Amino acid sequence: MHSFGYRANALLTFSLTILALICAMASLSDNLNSPSPTATVQILNVNRFQKKSSGDDEVGLTLDISADLQSLFTWNTKQVFVFLAAEYSTPRNSLNQVSLWDGIIPLKEDAKFSTKTKNKYRFIDQGSNLRGRDFNMTLHWHVMPKTGKMFADKLVLPGFRLPESYR
Repeated sequence: MHSFGYRANALLTFSLTILALICAMASLSDNLNSPSPTATVQILNVNRFQKKSSGDDEVGLTLDISADLQSLFTWNTKQVFVFLAAEYSTPRNSLNQVSLWDGIIPLKEDAKFSTKTKNKYRFIDQGSNLRGRDFNMTLHWHVMPKTGKMFADKLVLPGFRLPESYR
């Protein structure tokens, strides 16, 4: 006859093994999903474009951001972190990234959205490199699953240009 402790240990070990197996299956099933998110970004207005006393360029924008990220959600998705970045190159740096806006999407129903907003974070370049600069807006997302590894990707939206002179 086995003791109570032995039986409890066997039951706990079996339960944890089944739980680990279910978590692994949930994580692996995410690989079967092939998301196809879409997004558009428009600059509605350049609110401010100035050279600061430190010599750095600063830009204030009003943005119209529309996205459909519903295809990123599966039954294993906890939430999606999304952010919009301005990306450009300068003679000093081959890639400059400035985060302009971000958000957390907890539900699939909230993953199709359209918002008009000013840039949430300051768009500053360390130097006078922004006048007449071409840049891309890039929508980045990080899918945080309930179990398994986090997945990240981006959508590059090219074709933006800053004014030639300060305002």
